[in-house]
Amino acid sequence: MKIQIYITMTLGVLSLIAGIFSHLALTDIGHGEPDLTIEWTVLRVSALLFLMFLLLTLATLKRVLNVLYSSSLPITPPMDE
Repeated sequence: MKIQIYITMTLGVLSLIAGIFSHLALTDIGHGEPDLTIEWTVLRVSALLFLMFLLLTLATLKRVLNVLYSSSLPITPPMDE
């Protein structure tokens, strides 16, 4: 499970970087650059990276919750005294 968490964190950092590149690509598209092939490719790759990050994050959270609730120690909220 640690490896899955580290992969999710790495994809999160890559998603942040892809967000910056997406902003730059959208700026070029908005300014009407003549050749926008690279910019559209950057947006497609960024969207794929965002989707992978989102799906892996949900899968990791589900796995963590399953491990937490299946552990031998019961998870109970603290009692007010």
